[in-house]
Amino acid sequence: MLDPERDATIARVIEDYQSLMHRLVSAHLPEFMEVAVTMSQAKVLYTVLAAGSLSMSELASRLRVSLSTTSGQVDRLVEQGLLDRHDDPSDRRQVVVSVTLAGESLLERFRELNNEQLLFLLGRVDDDALVLVERAMRVLAEAADPDAGPDRVPADAPAMIQRKDEDP
Repeated sequence: MLDPERDATIARVIEDYQSLMHRLVSAHLPEFMEVAVTMSQAKVLYTVLAAGSLSMSELASRLRVSLSTTSGQVDRLVEQGLLDRHDDPSDRRQVVVSVTLAGESLLERFRELNNEQLLFLLGRVDDDALVLVERAMRVLAEAADPDAGPDRVPADAPAMIQRKDEDP
């Protein structure tokens, strides 16, 4: 069932999110430029880390790119010492990749940079707004849970999360 008011709210949230991301990228570009991988290489690293190890074909499938594209990205990451490539012991025809300690350290640096940005932003928010942000983050985390159904998101969420310019 279509709900124009809900659709308009979702559109505003997406617009606000895009504006936030643009401001963050603009303000913190020098810090992120110190991390010497491309965005597509970072996606490869995160995908492999999340799985533990992956065959090249499975990695290509998860990234939704061709095997040749994946192979090129993996080659560069192996050369940088961020990925390890080896034969699958159960099927020597398959090549498996895993993240090295250096790769894990690089991803940890990404997390540190994200945390620094978030700490900076949260430090600029007043106490009342901070409570709203905390609640909103919980609601989004619960909604992102792959096992979550509509009943998993707290029913009181809309009442607890209001735009600053709205009356309670």
